[in-house]
Amino acid sequence: MNLATRTLLASLALAAPAAAQSTDPTAGRRLAASLCVECHGIDDKTPAKDTASKAPSFVDVARMPSTTELALKVFLRSSHRQMPNLILTPDEIDSLAAYIVGLAPKK
Repeated sequence: MNLATRTLLASLALAAPAAAQSTDPTAGRRLAASLCVECHGIDDKTPAKDTASKAPSFVDVARMPSTTELALKVFLRSSHRQMPNLILTPDEIDSLAAYIVGLAPKK
């Protein structure tokens, strides 16, 4: 194996762990506080800034029987007429979905 190939393989090996992000509900909350709070209440203590918004709170979304982490990920990857067309990274979607699911009451 030549030096260029070894260098390339070493750089790929170092980059792989950095690219693999874990789901982070705390990052999801920060994202919700910066992008979603205009229309959605993001937890029990943080109402929507737009008091006339008819968007459900994230607590209400989390309590819906149909809400799963997978369902939220699919929803967040699709555009919706009532929502701005946000372009989120896969890690942001995963973290936001984990945050919302985490708001559901513990069984």
